[in-house]
Amino acid sequence: MTRPKIFLTRRLPPQTMETLHEQAELKHFDLDRDLSRSELMRGVADVDGLLCLLTDRVDGEVMDAAPQLKVVSNYAVGFNNIEVDAASQRGIVVTNTPGVLTDCTADMAWALLMAASRRVIEGDQLVRSGNWTGWEPLQLLGQEVTGATIGFVGMGRIAKATAKRARAFDMRLLYWNRTRLAPLEEQQLGLEYVDFDKLFGECDFVSVHVALCNATHHLIGARQFESMKPNAILINTARGPVVDESALLWALTQGQIGGAGLDVFENEPDLESELRAMKNVVLAPHLGSATISTRERMGSIAVQNCLAVCRGENATCRVN
Repeated sequence: MTRPKIFLTRRLPPQTMETLHEQAELKHFDLDRDLSRSELMRGVADVDGLLCLLTDRVDGEVMDAAPQLKVVSNYAVGFNNIEVDAASQRGIVVTNTPGVLTDCTADMAWALLMAASRRVIEGDQLVRSGNWTGWEPLQLLGQEVTGATIGFVGMGRIAKATAKRARAFDMRLLYWNRTRLAPLEEQQLGLEYVDFDKLFGECDFVSVHVALCNATHHLIGARQFESMKPNAILINTARGPVVDESALLWALTQGQIGGAGLDVFENEPDLESELRAMKNVVLAPHLGSATISTRERMGSIAVQNCLAVCRGENATCRVN
């Protein structure tokens, strides 16, 4: 059987690369950076499958440059970088890697929550600066986590995993979701359903867990920040554009909320300089899935999705 020709937009973990070399005719640029538009267009020209990242914008123009393209396999759970409708119109299958990064992203949300609430980064910087003079009764006082109220915007796999971590801290768990969970599942997870606007006013922490689409773009903005407690902390490990970053910057600057822990940004990797300068914000470079085992599993799923479609088989993680 002829091996399918696959274009890979970025070097992936060694195990993933080995599988691709063994089972496909692999085409890729040996680069550790995002491809330019022209590089992407050139790369897809004669391939059966495209294995890409969230940073690769795959639209109708890119697809039209690949007349034999059968599949776009995204190395991610999200797929807002791909024009799925355009793919469907051209008979191209789109796949993703759901489920595999649930726990590590929930861990990241919790790490941001703890770091922001207990001012861990500020403490680290103080010690490293050499300006720490010893224990003080009012030094870097943070927010209590145990027994606090946390609200979840969205209640998918990652939110549920984060909720389990919150229960271990005896927190009150509120949530809003487009579709309410069944009463039994709410009871099992210790969740209370509330209206969207009500959630923001009642919580000490708000954790964002919705996918990015037209309906969720800037879902959280000035009105929500105005209703939050002055010491409340926003956590976002979902997608940057779900939060209106200008409104967030205003809320932080005006003391409307207490802080934030952010792993995603509206125009990443570009950030507002004011946001980078704020001490009450913990910033991470999109590390939600960044563990060795998770990235390897993501690679395995993405490769198998791509190979399956190229061989005329069904992909297990099909989007369209």
